[in-house]
Amino acid sequence: MKQKLFIALILVACGSLLMSMHAQYRFEVREVDFDKIKRETLDPYSRYYYPKLVRSFKSNDTIMNFEAYRDLYYGFIFQEDYNPFRHTEFENKDEVEQLYYKQPLSREECDKIEEYAVQALDDNIFDIEQLNYYIYALKQKKKYARAAVRQYRLDKLIAAIMSSGRGTEEEPWVVLYPEHEYTLINFLGYVAKDHQELSGGIDCIKATSETDETKTKDFYFDVSRMLKEAARKFPDDF
Repeated sequence: MKQKLFIALILVACGSLLMSMHAQYRFEVREVDFDKIKRETLDPYSRYYYPKLVRSFKSNDTIMNFEAYRDLYYGFIFQEDYNPFRHTEFENKDEVEQLYYKQPLSREECDKIEEYAVQALDDNIFDIEQLNYYIYALKQKKKYARAAVRQYRLDKLIAAIMSSGRGTEEEPWVVLYPEHEYTLINFLGYVAKDHQELSGGIDCIKATSETDETKTKDFYFDVSRMLKEAARKFPDDF
């Protein structure tokens, strides 16, 4: 419970983009064109060829445009190593997780969180939870420039996902990982209370406001493409 609270606090602290996201990035909410993204990310001559996008994302610059971030996120579904249910596991995971809700943190403890986050992100660049921890550890160590670059990446990834819909039943957000449903809800200042699987590959999460438990809201997510790809790759599990 403490760990979940700490995660939520980090998400809120790192999620200042939501108040000004539309103004800052001016993204258009539109349907995800998977056919177009597939063509662009698998074409070696395309500016959005997937290996190029990954190299740009991992570099310390901020030159990727918004369309590139959309192709980076949704294009991952066409990569061989895409697994929506993959979890990062390293030897020191349990030890590091104990530090997530420990206050205050020493320099050495921040180093451990950073080291684990780097490993996790090398394994999966869309491990948003670990990206949050990474940013938190860097800020604790007063490495603000490095933290700012990673905050920029995080903000653009969240914005790319949010540009896929409005979180409503009519226009659900499209996610490639189940945990990203909860990430978006936390960024919006809500806590999940119930999860329902609806027909057509739609998830509904009932949530309450972190600051007012009487304020409730339903958020909708489209996981149909995620489930389709998972069924193709892991037929024995479906």
